[in-house]
Amino acid sequence: MPNAQTINQDFLNKLDQDLWKAADTLRKNLDAANYKHIVLGFIFLKYISDSFNDFRQKHEANLTNPDSETYLDPALFDEAEYQQILNDELEERDYYTAENIFYVPQQARWENIKDNSKLNAGDELPWGGKFKNVSILLDDAFEAIEKENDKLKGVLQRIAGFGVPDEMLRGLIDLFSRTDFTKPMLGSEPVHLQAKDILGHVYEYFLGQFALAEGKKGGQYFTPKSIVTLIVEMLEPYSGRVYDPAMGSGGFFVQTDRFIQAHQGNRNAISVYGQESNPTTRKLAVMNMAIRGIPFDFGDKPEDTLINPLHIDKKMDFVMANPPFNMKEWWSESLAGDPRWAYGTPPQGNANFAWLQHMIYHLSPKGKMALLLANGSMSSQTNNEGEIRKNIIQADLVEAMIALPNQLFTNTQIPACIWIINKAKARKGKVLFINATQIGYMKDRVLRDFTFDDIAKIATTYHNWQKGQQGQGYENIPAFCYSATLDEIVKNDFVLTAGRYVGAAVEEDDGVPFAQKMQELTACLNEQFKQGRELEAQIRKNVEELGFSL
Repeated sequence: MPNAQTINQDFLNKLDQDLWKAADTLRKNLDAANYKHIVLGFIFLKYISDSFNDFRQKHEANLTNPDSETYLDPALFDEAEYQQILNDELEERDYYTAENIFYVPQQARWENIKDNSKLNAGDELPWGGKFKNVSILLDDAFEAIEKENDKLKGVLQRIAGFGVPDEMLRGLIDLFSRTDFTKPMLGSEPVHLQAKDILGHVYEYFLGQFALAEGKKGGQYFTPKSIVTLIVEMLEPYSGRVYDPAMGSGGFFVQTDRFIQAHQGNRNAISVYGQESNPTTRKLAVMNMAIRGIPFDFGDKPEDTLINPLHIDKKMDFVMANPPFNMKEWWSESLAGDPRWAYGTPPQGNANFAWLQHMIYHLSPKGKMALLLANGSMSSQTNNEGEIRKNIIQADLVEAMIALPNQLFTNTQIPACIWIINKAKARKGKVLFINATQIGYMKDRVLRDFTFDDIAKIATTYHNWQKGQQGQGYENIPAFCYSATLDEIVKNDFVLTAGRYVGAAVEEDDGVPFAQKMQELTACLNEQFKQGRELEAQIRKNVEELGFSL
């Protein structure tokens, strides 16, 4: 009999596949970038409606239970009065907000949307007004939700402007109506997952699928889950302020929350800060946090982090980011002499070292950070980049450099690395280099991914190195990892390319003499040459039979 963990995972896998396949079938001629907002809006609407109804049922059970503190005694009222008071209590907004549950007004509740989406144009709606079409029905629902919940103001993407036919929207409503996220089942087996965990998983899965469908554009809001997981596992953000200055859809915050829960930590021990310049991407992040019940401070609007940082007065305990690589159009004259450029003014034609210094500036005295950057950041000597890197190294801030394999990202083929900066390094004067370029597997023709074991290998190597000397859980492994001194880095002209330090793998001696190996290889090669000549002769014969010659 499968265990609960297996049942949960099988349920999520099946749900992913079924929902995505059905949703993608309904897409027809709508491009992924626009369809994304519609589908993710549906997921969010279904989640908050299910959560509202689930709490409403529990609330009603308490109001009608004589043993409950909130019991409403029907003996004190006549029947009509009691029913009215009971309904009023069930609609009291404060009960829901006290439990961090979004209050959902009548016209935004899923069952009401489902029922009324089948009306004909001109039919009366139960809450007043007339039905026009499904798009407007949904947009009015979003409007009502934002009116009741301040944190969602301006967040929910309206649908009417996309010109989506009612047939498609009714199909999506039917699709998401099939699953009760508060009482999930896999066949006859109960699934022990909370609604927010299921919907959060589906939301994240759909984000990834849309990123694949959108290609380069999709990568602007989505960092591959395996890379996010690796960074969080290395930094171990159990408590404190967590900050992402280029947050996209908020993947680092989601994984931090997941990491804390997996280690039985206190998810209320962290506070989340982020910034995003793209308005629609920021909306995705807000919904992502809301689904999981993660409190956040994303500032009051979308804004360019480098030009107008919204959290400039705050120091952070953990900073993680995947900003655009080699961003050219970023400079403003207002940035000249900015206090963030403590290690040198970044070049106006490349923002890599602006992001790096922005993040260092925000670190608390014991803060740690991980930044994904293009490989060029490890070795470039042009436009003051080499000098900035030198100054950061000499300040003994660099703790580890991880070289990543190609083809990890949907939006770029540029090779990347992870910079780990630590204001409170345990091993002063040392830098760990990890060459992970040969780690991972090809999940399809174009994308590479890490397994859980791959992530554990890299993270464990880093943690073992942090703890002590060579031989105490850590040792240098040729072609994979090396603990370098600052003197060694100086001798390499302050270049941080991992390959310079880890060296090449040691070839194992298989005991076969060289002469014997060459004899066997030569024989094999001669046999392949012979087969090649026979194949060529056969091809020539076939072509001649067709009346042609080679």
